[in-house]
This record gives sequence, structure tokens and C-alpha cells, in this order.
Amino acid sequence: MRFPASLYASMTRYLLANKLRGNDRFPLVLMLEPTHRCNLTCSGCGRIREYHDTLHREMPLDDCLQAVQECGAPVVTVTGGEPLLYDPVDRLVREILARKKHLYFCTNGILLEESLSRFRPHSRFTWNVHFDGTESVHDRIIRREGGFQKALAGVRAAKKRGFRVSTNTTIYRETDVRDVELLFAQLTRAGVDGILVAPGFSYEEVIRDVFMTRREIQEKFRHIVQWQDRYPLISNPIYLDFLCGKRHFLCTPWGNPTRNPRGWKSPCYLITDTHYPTYRRLMEETPWEHYVSGKDPRCAQCMMHCGYEPTVVRELKGRDLLRMIRWNLYA
Repeated sequence: MRFPASLYASMTRYLLANKLRGNDRFPLVLMLEPTHRCNLTCSGCGRIREYHDTLHREMPLDDCLQAVQECGAPVVTVTGGEPLLYDPVDRLVREILARKKHLYFCTNGILLEESLSRFRPHSRFTWNVHFDGTESVHDRIIRREGGFQKALAGVRAAKKRGFRVSTNTTIYRETDVRDVELLFAQLTRAGVDGILVAPGFSYEEVIRDVFMTRREIQEKFRHIVQWQDRYPLISNPIYLDFLCGKRHFLCTPWGNPTRNPRGWKSPCYLITDTHYPTYRRLMEETPWEHYVSGKDPRCAQCMMHCGYEPTVVRELKGRDLLRMIRWNLYA
């Protein structure tokens, strides 16, 4: 299976409960950023630029756990920044798992191997390590020689200790899909449990020419989608159809709400108009329809998974539902 059966069971119960309550807007994944501190300055990263004046701030552990409670999503993604730099990170992981959430821990992998002793394998815990290409490409993007090998060593060490490990790859305008295919072959040989791939978002704070238009995204993903049977891709196959231009979806900007040291980020993981002190105010005061409609010019080229994969999940029925079941069972 591409995902643990327990994750599907939790998500199914959660979706049915919200449907029975008549809830139209509810989160699927909490994006928790306890710190924006990072040990890298990647060329495509918007966080270290957007939050440059508050990189020193961290969320208190109690605030992190309150966010998990407020949001109520069955899945928590701990990200940043580099969350392994967050002081009480091991306790944060233990407390989230104790609340029976499924946890994906996003890391650039530089500190992974040396940090493994602070954690224990768990059926609801997955490391998610970022790779943007083979060694020379990845090290150029993260601006650190040896970064690829350091991260790959962390992946291998984590697998040896019994952890679930997935990876995440961002596709940019300059990305050579042949290099990505070589990367995926290498990650598959390393024994990763899943490979997530998605286009980058055109952050205002980042040099614009590294990001793609929708047409460019579609051209690259028409190649990538052909690899689904060769590598353990965990990007939703219906979402991949969308990236290839075969399907049309509207965004679900509330699907992956973000909590960070400034508060609840509005309107979405990618765009920042303001921060709210509570999850309730985020949901009640954000003008959601403006972003769903795509009228905001910042949304024009966006095809990011944090906005569109929740749409796929919310709209699953009929043939698409059967396709998803087969896709997960017959990995």
C-alpha cells in the first residue's frame, strides 16, 4: 500500500463525520511551522525571505498542541524552516502522536541522521525528506555542497532503524525531467516508502523566473505521470491528471491551514495577507470565495498540491473513488 491503512481509516471517518454534520469547509492537513529558522537558503524557498525579521521566534510547545486541537485535522505536517532546529521537537512529535494524529515530518535531511536517536518509529509517523534533483542539481539549489549525500545518508539510516520515509521533490522551470527520473530511480533503490512531486509556487519574495506557468507545468508533468508504475509516487493520480491538463479543479485554500509563530496564516499555505490569533477567526474572516474563484492574480499559475489535492479528496466519488482505492492497494 502507498499509505498506511490506518491513515485511510482515519480520513474516511473524518470525512464522513463532517459530511453528517453538514460542514462544507474543514481542514484535511494542519501545516504546523513551529519555527522558520533554517540551516539552508534554498533558491526556491519563500519562507526564509517572507519571515526574515522573525526567524528567531519559535512557537511554544503548548501553542503547537493547541493548534492541533483547534484545527482538528487527522493529519499534521510539521514543517518550517527546518523543524529539527525546534528545541522541543522530540516532545512535539510524541505529543502529536499521542493525540492519534498521523504525522509527516518535513526536513531537508541535513540533521536527520544525527537526530534519529531522539525519535522512535511509529505506524503514524513518516519522515518526509526534500530532494530537488540528483546530487549536483540538488546541492546547487540548496546552495550547500554535500547536502544531497547528507540527506540520502539520513534516509538510509532512518530506513535501517525502521522508520517510514517519503520524499518530496519540487519542479521548477529549470528542472530537467530526465534528472528527476534519475533521482527517483536512486530514491527507489534507497528504499523510500513514497515519492511526492509537485510544481513550485511563484512566491513574490523569490526570483520569479524559476517558476513555471500552468502550460509549462503541464508539459513537464506529462512526462512525470508516465513513471507511476515504475517508482513509488504518492502524489494523488487524479491530482497528477490535473497537473497534466486532463482535469479541471477549483482550489480548496482552507484544506491545509498553516499555523506558525505569527499565528494562523491567511488565506493559505502559499499566500500571506494576514495572520489570525485563532483558527476560528481564520475560518470565519478569510474571504474564501475570492481565492476559490481564482480571481486573485497570485493564484493565476498555481497548481500546488496543498490547494488542489484537498479538492480531489473532497470530491471523490464513483469511478474516481474506485481508482483511488485500486491505486493505494496495488502500489
